[in-house]
Amino acid sequence: MLARQQEPIVAIATAPGRGAVGIVRVSGRGLGAFVEALCGRALQARHATYLPLRDAAGEALDHGLAIHFPAPHSYTGEDVLELQVHGGQVVLQLLLARCLEVGQQLDERTGQACLPGLRFAQPGEFTERAFLNDKIDLTQAEAIADLIDASTEAAARSASRSLDGAFSREIGVLREALIQLRMLVEATLDFPEEEIDFLKKADARGQLLRLQDRLATVLEHARQGSLLREGIKVVIAGQPNAGKSSLLNALAGAELAIVTAIPGTTRDKVQQTIQIEGVPLHVIDTAGLRESSDEVERIGIARAWAEIEAADAVLFLHDLTRQALPEYCQADEDIARTLKQRLPTRVPVLDVWNKADAAAAPLEGLSLSAKTGAGLETLRRRLLETVGWQAAPEGVYIARERHVHALRQVQAHLETAVAHLATQAHALDLLAEELRLAQNALNEITGEFTSDDLLGVIFSRFCIGK
Repeated sequence: MLARQQEPIVAIATAPGRGAVGIVRVSGRGLGAFVEALCGRALQARHATYLPLRDAAGEALDHGLAIHFPAPHSYTGEDVLELQVHGGQVVLQLLLARCLEVGQQLDERTGQACLPGLRFAQPGEFTERAFLNDKIDLTQAEAIADLIDASTEAAARSASRSLDGAFSREIGVLREALIQLRMLVEATLDFPEEEIDFLKKADARGQLLRLQDRLATVLEHARQGSLLREGIKVVIAGQPNAGKSSLLNALAGAELAIVTAIPGTTRDKVQQTIQIEGVPLHVIDTAGLRESSDEVERIGIARAWAEIEAADAVLFLHDLTRQALPEYCQADEDIARTLKQRLPTRVPVLDVWNKADAAAAPLEGLSLSAKTGAGLETLRRRLLETVGWQAAPEGVYIARERHVHALRQVQAHLETAVAHLATQAHALDLLAEELRLAQNALNEITGEFTSDDLLGVIFSRFCIGK
């Protein structure tokens, strides 16, 4: 692992395809000889130099900009060379091959290869080196990928705040408070006869409660940031012809699903991502739920239940025009009972009454018309409320599910710590252990205590050249 991290790397840093500009990036230790061999001259640090980039025969592959960032003032913390040329794939591949060729070329002054061991970069390896060289912490590294992948403006702004260090600073404040508490408890363990007065004078309980309050705020912001990043999976369920496909089309503002009066038209799921207040909603239309002898429809219904069970929220759509039919109402009750049995309690089910343009709506509950659009705005607001979204304050930063999970672990350890502190016996050794575990969970977020396996998973999902 360590040997691999010492090797110089090169990659195309722009997306595949045609473009006005393409970038090839090289990172490693001591790029001076390589830069001179490739560019034909030494480059002034951090200044863009326009020059021809030539092949082995001296013919120009392209003319472009070369910028040398000497360590440690670069993205990776190593020497970095960026070559900006025209964005054709053939040009970039030729330049990439030329970089590898020059890396093995002998330096006339030393007789050594200009950049021995130069190889293609792995996905995310440039950013991984930035993390390993303390240019960024793990939350900032993840924020880079989240900024690239952001599907809404709110998600992009939140990722930018995390990249700027907002989330890391919040974790740092929590960590410092935890360290102070740990120091207090550890000192008290050395003087057991003084423990009660010492802890009271230092207001250990007050410090712990204030830490819990601060943690609750950070956890709520992280949970909101996780919604921005991951989005919300919303499944529309109900009997055939309740208007599920029409509702999907109305929410998406496009004719995505086929709508007919024939029951069982939808045989497979139809999915579309929309955004409400910057939050991505992955809305899925499913086959109507009923008993069927049609083999294809039965497969569609089975897939519908699979989507329902994996949902963050379920829209149970009812047809107002058929509420007077006993068999229809009975089928709705059967579906409601099955939903209650098969769904975890954390998954909300929102009852929605469709076709309000053709029948009287109930006094209570959410009614709408997918045909006319009446009530859609209320549904959008209710969906966000149902999954716990709050109007995004400026302080929301992007977060991942692993961050939320770690913060919940911290919360659990602090709750146990409060219980230990409240006992008559003052179980300080157990209290100290809970505070240590809480700090370890916090350190996992920023990468100060992280397994190599986790790093491999995180950076392997980056694009090559980043």
